[in-house]
Formats: sequence, C-alpha cells, structure tokens
Amino acid sequence: MPTLRPRERLIIALDVPEPDDARRLVRDIGDAAEFYKVGLELVMRGGLALVREFADQGLKIFLDMKLLDIGNTVEKATRNAAQSGATFLTIHAHDGKTIRAAAAGAAGSDLKVLGVTVLTSLDGTDLAEQGIGKSPEEMVVARAGLAKTHGIQGVIASGLEARAVRAATGAGFLIVTPGIRFPDDAAGDQARVMTPDKAIAAGADYLVVGRPITEAAAPREAAQRFVAAIASARA
Repeated sequence: MPTLRPRERLIIALDVPEPDDARRLVRDIGDAAEFYKVGLELVMRGGLALVREFADQGLKIFLDMKLLDIGNTVEKATRNAAQSGATFLTIHAHDGKTIRAAAAGAAGSDLKVLGVTVLTSLDGTDLAEQGIGKSPEEMVVARAGLAKTHGIQGVIASGLEARAVRAATGAGFLIVTPGIRFPDDAAGDQARVMTPDKAIAAGADYLVVGRPITEAAAPREAAQRFVAAIASARA
C-alpha cells in the first residue's frame, strides 16, 4: 500500500440527517480532510447522489452500508456501489458467501470492500446475548481471517483489536478503525474506544471520527487536531 499522508488517514463520518448538513460540514472543514464516510442515515435522504457529487469534487468516500444478504443481492449492490465513485464499501464479514459475493461485485473496479467484524458499540455482554461465546477480540480476529481468505481488502475493527488483526493478517491488509476519541471526548454509544495515536501505533491504517469533529464548535480545528495526532503517532 502506498505511504499515506496523515490527512489521508482520517475519515470523517458524516452522520447527519440531511445532504445540506453534509455539504456544510465539508465546506467548513475544507482542506483539513479529504475522506468522508456516508452511512445509512444520510443514504436514506439522498446520500447516494451525494457520494457521486463528492467523488466528482475529488473527495474520497467511504460508503458504510454494512451489506448482509443473499449472495446475488450483495454482488449486485456492490457492483452498483463501485459505479458510485466510492473508495470503500462495508459488508458484514459473517460468512464466506457474503464476502465472496462482494469481492465478485467489486472485481475490475477501484472499490475496496471492508468487512465489519464486531461493531465498536458492542462488548462481550452483547455478543453473549447473540449466543456468541467468544470475546470481541476473538471474533474480530476470526472474521478478519475470513475476510482475507475470501478476497476482500480489509476490515473494520476497533483499536483494541488492531494489533491482533495486524498480527493475524500481515501487512497490506487494511484496518479501518472507528470508535476514536481523545480522553476529553464523550464516548457516546461506543463501547470499545481508543485514542488516535494509540490506534495508529496498534496498526490501524485509517481512523473514522464522527461526533468529536462534526459536533465540535470548530469542525476544521477539530479535524486538524486528529490529523496532528496521527502525524505524531506515525513519526
């Protein structure tokens, strides 16, 4: 993987209700960032058109759809996502059929498919409620191995598991880490969080940050603070 500048490693989550809210944030942040996440909330309000709009402006877009369906549907949805101009697309890395279908849908395009391992809002108690006896780290590593085996480019994993994922998958396999907070940030609905410098040091390639930037009084300055922390960790 080419060497990434610190600014390229920050993905800002546009978890806002309206496309105009997203456009306003992107304008306010300006050249402090160039990679944005568009998720389900925004997609349901015309966000797919926004993906194309931002891609046409030269921005990178992480389309966070967390696909999980029969293989035929996942493959076709992934193929359509590839045509949107998105850089990343998420699926749930629960089984080989879903992962292989997404890999087939992205074949021949520049789209990179990332497998969601265990949501960073979940902890061991939540997994037990689902009937899963393994710890979050065990599940994350197992699903990361499944993702690599079946041909997608990386996973979504918390900073707490990044080091174990890197050890299991080796160099070149992407680790994209949400749940990133500074010590003075509220955790919100995240259960497994880590500071940006520690996540990068643990092996994360990209960090996804939402409310600590988008709800800040000065989003541009907040984004710059995270970029500076990434640069410090890389140094």
